[in-house]
Amino acid sequence: MSLDVFIEALLFYKATPQKKKQLCKLFDVTEQELQDSLKIMSDRLQSGAVRVVETDTEVQLSTASELGEFIESIRKQEVSGDIGKAGAETLSIILYNEPISRADIDRIRGVNSSFIIRNLLIRGLITRESVTGHGYQFKTSPKLLQHLGVSRKMDLPEFSEFKTAIEAFDNNEHD
Repeated sequence: MSLDVFIEALLFYKATPQKKKQLCKLFDVTEQELQDSLKIMSDRLQSGAVRVVETDTEVQLSTASELGEFIESIRKQEVSGDIGKAGAETLSIILYNEPISRADIDRIRGVNSSFIIRNLLIRGLITRESVTGHGYQFKTSPKLLQHLGVSRKMDLPEFSEFKTAIEAFDNNEHD
């Protein structure tokens, strides 16, 4: 497969802006070779739903702007519905273990949580912060606490008892 396909796969997988210098290093190519491959990929994707978005230092994939209204309608549907059992489970994990990485959420749940986390982020119930070189960590948002009717998570009924039980379980699991 050609370099542009590998770059596309990486950008799709990461779903966040990637530094061009890092890509050059990863693929062992010059900046010009990277730029040529980005041009090929951009031209190839022009007729589809995805576009290449570039700054001077970063590159990422994005939905084509002409699909903006369609994507907005989907987003509104996602936000207006119930978060479901998986959403509540993921919120609980984040609430009692924050800050927590997606990998740890997946480990606890036993399934990939990307879609659920995205949904919770869109709704503003959780926040995400970058951890240099280690992806993201997730935390509860003030909007979630407001929705739960508390000003601090420690004010939730029996919070400290649940937190203690979770820590004891985690310690036993690692022994």
